[in-house]
Amino acid sequence: MAPKVSNSTKEERRAFIQEKYHCINDCDMCGLCVFFHHKDPELVFEDYIEGVSEFDAVLAKVRNL
Repeated sequence: MAPKVSNSTKEERRAFIQEKYHCINDCDMCGLCVFFHHKDPELVFEDYIEGVSEFDAVLAKVRNL
């Protein structure tokens, strides 16, 4: 589960994104680059990391692109 904005620090949220969406250097097996439209997950989840939006809200936007 993603840390809630109200109960976590920016560093904790960034660490969560880094751990959950780390590059495994095998594009054929992973698919993260395609899912995130070739953007770094930290950029995609910037609003979450900065505490502007919850993780689920940002993820919903990504899924609707």
